[in-house]
Amino acid sequence: RIMRPDDANIAGNVHGGTILKMIEEAGAIISTRHCNSQAGEPCVAALARVERTDFLSPVCIGEVANVSAEITYTSRHSVEVQVNVLSENILTGAKKVTNKATLWYVPLSLKNVNKVLEVPPIQYARKEQEDEGKKRYEEQKLDRLETKQRNGDMIFPVINAEPHTVGYSQSSLIHLVGPSDCTLLGFVHGGVTMKLMDEVAGIVAARHCKTNIVTASVDAINFHEKIKKGSIITISGRMTFTSNKSMEIEVFVDADPFFNDARGPYRAVSAFFTYVSLSKDGKPLPVPQLLTETEDEKRRFEEGKGRYLQTKAKRQAQMQQAAQQ
Repeated sequence: RIMRPDDANIAGNVHGGTILKMIEEAGAIISTRHCNSQAGEPCVAALARVERTDFLSPVCIGEVANVSAEITYTSRHSVEVQVNVLSENILTGAKKVTNKATLWYVPLSLKNVNKVLEVPPIQYARKEQEDEGKKRYEEQKLDRLETKQRNGDMIFPVINAEPHTVGYSQSSLIHLVGPSDCTLLGFVHGGVTMKLMDEVAGIVAARHCKTNIVTASVDAINFHEKIKKGSIITISGRMTFTSNKSMEIEVFVDADPFFNDARGPYRAVSAFFTYVSLSKDGKPLPVPQLLTETEDEKRRFEEGKGRYLQTKAKRQAQMQQAAQQ
């Protein structure tokens, strides 16, 4: 679809959350279509996880975004989908790849939303594709479990915090889940949640830098539990790490199904977003160093630094491999 002015962020490009929402919609369509391709219970594919995705290039207002999706692996109860986003300048005809993402979906029965159905298998061109897909499946399954185990943290307001501290920039957004936010099953669309998460992460980044900011990448987003229509969700973000030119922001989504008194608030989604600071001309700016005060903040900073160095080394290895080919 064509990108409109209401899709823009404050930097004038398309909002990163809008792109994430479009990616999720494409994944949901192809997964739901595939899971209903054989006779059986009708179902809707629900987003379980988004692997790391980099924003390779900004999408501009007036350009056409083309989102394409392909199923690359199926396990017994999940579907892996690869999504590419291509932007086209319809005045010049120039095209560029802006995003590549990998998403995992599970099929939920329309009759019983707590029932996960079996996924029809796909045919692989060669055995290696299936083996590689199974390896990715096992890795993401393990990472989801590890992430869920460390999800006890909460973010509390800090009064009169000093600039460039964690407490100074941390932010929260409260949202009542309405019908337009939900799937046919009455649970929140993954894309809606991701757009809200990107919005909160962007506020944290802007408060820290006081400049224009854009989403550079999103680390794995794990959807731990469904969020039902009528729930109140609190999306909270805090700075965890800064390098010279980037910021890592941790974002939580906590759901409170207050109509259901039998259950209290719970952690529904968690992820790390990376942002960069830009000048008015769109050039990268240095990022103010994050000031850590508590032992937990220092620990999270070191963990973020480890993720940053790991990603940097992986990117350099890919560049060297590409140069050799």
